[in-house]
Amino acid sequence: MTSAQICIMATIILYLCFVIFTGVMIGRRSKKSAEGFYLGGRGMGPLVTAMSAEASDMSSYLLMGIPGLAYLSGVADASWTAIGLAAGTYLNFLLVAKRLRRYSVKLDAITIPSFISKRYGEKRPVIMCISALIILIFFVPYVASGLAAIGKLFNSLFGWDYMAAVIIGAIVIISYTSIGGFSAVATMDLIQSIIMTAALAVIVVFGIVQAGGMDAVLDHARSLPGFLSFTETYNVASNSAEPYGFIRIISMMAWGLGYFGMPHILVRFMAIRDENELKLSRRIASVWVVISMGVAVFIGIVGHAVSAAGRVPFLEGSATETIIVRLSDLLSTYGIFPAIVAGCILAGILAATMSTADSQLLAAASALSENLVQDVFGVKLTEKQTMLIARLTVVAIAVVALFLASDPDSNVFQIVSFAWAGFGATFGPAILCALFWKRSNRQGIMAGLVAGGAMIFIWKFLVKPLGGIWNIYELLPAFLVACVVIVAVSLATPKPDGGIERIFDEMGAD
Repeated sequence: MTSAQICIMATIILYLCFVIFTGVMIGRRSKKSAEGFYLGGRGMGPLVTAMSAEASDMSSYLLMGIPGLAYLSGVADASWTAIGLAAGTYLNFLLVAKRLRRYSVKLDAITIPSFISKRYGEKRPVIMCISALIILIFFVPYVASGLAAIGKLFNSLFGWDYMAAVIIGAIVIISYTSIGGFSAVATMDLIQSIIMTAALAVIVVFGIVQAGGMDAVLDHARSLPGFLSFTETYNVASNSAEPYGFIRIISMMAWGLGYFGMPHILVRFMAIRDENELKLSRRIASVWVVISMGVAVFIGIVGHAVSAAGRVPFLEGSATETIIVRLSDLLSTYGIFPAIVAGCILAGILAATMSTADSQLLAAASALSENLVQDVFGVKLTEKQTMLIARLTVVAIAVVALFLASDPDSNVFQIVSFAWAGFGATFGPAILCALFWKRSNRQGIMAGLVAGGAMIFIWKFLVKPLGGIWNIYELLPAFLVACVVIVAVSLATPKPDGGIERIFDEMGAD
């Protein structure tokens, strides 16, 4: 192992130790209750709320998936995705955040499944059960994608065994998530978002220098047919431009719809200490996501120019997702201090991965321990027993995710894409109708959850392979189907009782 690799490894190890130590310290001060473990006692400030929401959203695809996509085919795919995500972030804070915070407090709901169930006055927790199962089905592969990103990082950089790296990452995430709960996760998300931002800034500047300057980067990008076009995409095999039509644009922008249904993001709105602080959170989050995703796309462009300059090898397929790793490795060859900086950049990739995986583990644990064990199966637990079950659930879900992450050739972007669609098409329509449509009822929401989830699989594996006009990101058709089903079934069945409608009216009063 070279001296540069030793410096990088030492920096990453120190970072991981810091994460564990901070999580344990916060956990000791946290409120020892279910609300404290899952929502931090509803005491989050606006900055923590904003950055925790964005850090838990911007998983490994921010530093690996998006740059890799831009490196592979140019700006079209990555940029239209980023535009959709930026719009989704803003609208989620604008439309959903305040009303969800207010409604969840009124109903004493600490998870998304419990909110939807209590919103419709369930006596038999069918919605609760369906919602919890959806969370478990889609969060496990989502967590697995993050662990896979950790494995790729250490394998490509140090030549470590892929699974050994995955296991180490899982142990770190489990440790501070299970001990510290939501408060530790939210605080670490804030810290990790800062590290992610610094990593993006440093690597883009270094990459420009290695490519020979900004003019060299742009000249190279212009020399690749369709690489800088929003209506064409670059085909590396034929070195030609391919049309990037309206359907593909709409398909990629549909990523923004996913925000309305992400449990690990929505709970951030429920946890803020004062609903009036959400306006500041919205501004912070919107600015950060626009800048960070813009830089991530540009890193892919810069990385391709660095490859053309012969500073890093040309990458193909899923290997394009390691472009930041390659640039960091190159940076480390310039001396001890650059190697330490490279270690911090690679810690940024870990930060991006862990800030999402920890939130997902917590949301999945709440679905199992709170919603399934206690609400659906009726098991009565003390606060101490609840906390124990929650922590054991975090471990169990992480272990399952380890098995799913065992394939080193898995594509991080594709895994995240499928899980994102699953949540967006199920919880998205349900949350929007629960918050804004008085006439929606329990039967409609149940039907919508099932229809949205089923359509994700139907479109992904049966319809989309037909190609042509059917080659649309599964989130969009599934989201629309779920909305239609909720409306149709709600109108065909009795309206909610007066008590449910009265609470709905109260929630709209400012």
